[in-house]
Amino acid sequence: MRSATPKVLHTMAGRSLLGHALAAAADLAPERICVVVRHDRDRVAGHARELVPDVLVADQDEVPGTGRAVQCALAVLDGAAHAAHARTGEATHGEDRQLEGPVVVIAGDVPLLDGETLHELLAAHVADRNAVTVLTTRVEDPTGYGRIVRDPGTGQVARIVEHKDADPAELEIDEVNSSVYVFDAEVLRGALVRLGRSNAQGEVYLTDVIAIARSERGAVRALLVDDPMVVAGVNDRAQLAELAAEMNRRLLTDWMLAGVSVVDPATTWVDVDVELERDVTLLPGTQLYGATRVASGAVVGPDTTLTDVVVEAGAHVVRSHGFASRIGPGAVVGPFSYLRPGTDLGADGKIGAFVETKNARIGEHSKVPHLSYVGDAVVGRHTNIGAGTIFVNYDGVTKNSSVIGDHVRIGSDNALVAPVTIGDGAYTGAGSVIRRDVPAGALGVNTAPQRTIDKWVLRRRPGTASALAAAEALGDDAALDAAAGTAGSADDGHGGGLPAAGTTEGH
Repeated sequence: MRSATPKVLHTMAGRSLLGHALAAAADLAPERICVVVRHDRDRVAGHARELVPDVLVADQDEVPGTGRAVQCALAVLDGAAHAAHARTGEATHGEDRQLEGPVVVIAGDVPLLDGETLHELLAAHVADRNAVTVLTTRVEDPTGYGRIVRDPGTGQVARIVEHKDADPAELEIDEVNSSVYVFDAEVLRGALVRLGRSNAQGEVYLTDVIAIARSERGAVRALLVDDPMVVAGVNDRAQLAELAAEMNRRLLTDWMLAGVSVVDPATTWVDVDVELERDVTLLPGTQLYGATRVASGAVVGPDTTLTDVVVEAGAHVVRSHGFASRIGPGAVVGPFSYLRPGTDLGADGKIGAFVETKNARIGEHSKVPHLSYVGDAVVGRHTNIGAGTIFVNYDGVTKNSSVIGDHVRIGSDNALVAPVTIGDGAYTGAGSVIRRDVPAGALGVNTAPQRTIDKWVLRRRPGTASALAAAEALGDDAALDAAAGTAGSADDGHGGGLPAAGTTEGH
């Protein structure tokens, strides 16, 4: 992968490659799951335990190969089986109890492998009483894959030959090994101790177990998967992107067949844990990540990214980003809104254009229409937050909260300095900085009286377009002549700012 991140920790559709493997394994409801680790073992093992707390972890030593990996795993599984029997009193003193029954082995870099396929593989293994059952597929270009060599008489798998060890005739075989198996535990245990490293790569091949099982008259059969993508592996970032696109295509197809409208599947992405109800519409450029849930009748997009967001029935989210938030039934968000974690918009509410919210609970039918920041706040029902309003929630040391009541009207360009409470039915004046509580039904206003200096532009900006326009509007011919006469000489070193404090101009 040419990455500081171990391959199995790279992600697609909201899960790591290891996460996809563990999800497929867990679908079998196995007695135990064991993950074999080697490169960057602490990170991989830690991630595995986050996903499956009781997972067993086996450390592969410096001996290379899949056969050695399974040897290490079987030792851990045998130890766990013995401990479990000892705890239940089934094992006598000094008796070693070992793992019994089918052992399923899968690779950690085959993300499209699903539980349904594993169920079919396991069922075939049990029904046929096989020693080994191999999951195989056919590909147009088998380069790099292990070839399935079948017995001409019985059709069983005679052996699996790795690409580097195959002769010219074997290289022509297009049925390949997927690295997914079911072994009888006793057969596997007996064969593993007989594996060697006399091959082109000097590795302990797990595939050599097949020939050993056959030599002991064990049945070795293959379950052929018609869809090669199910068992396709990831070895570089190009393959990661290819399989991610294929997984997304399949997810969207399943959702469309379940009643979701996806207007442009080519630009729409959903994670595996996203939940969509019937009659949801996803418009072009929509990405739904994490545990996002969208209820019936909601419309998301275009150009919208939601992560861990709940969108209730009939809501509409357009050209916005949201994280760990809830959008109530019939509510409208966007365009160009930014919902940060902790946002909860009530039914039929609105978060409009260029609005940012964080840790904000906004009541039903309340609106923050445009150009505002609402952070660490509770807003009641049927309240309107005027354009350009800022909830000043940070004093440089601590975050503070504000409470706005029901049916409140906050004027445009307000700064609400937390902690502050605005009572039910109260108003605030435009341009106010509200530092103290406003009682219910009161008007909070603290703007200074406006100061007007007549003809300031004519005196201080002569010759500018503004001065000419002002002179014409005033109908002052002398001023107009003066303004026209000095055109082009404005701001010639006399300064251009507002009158300095203490001057007598305008008094």
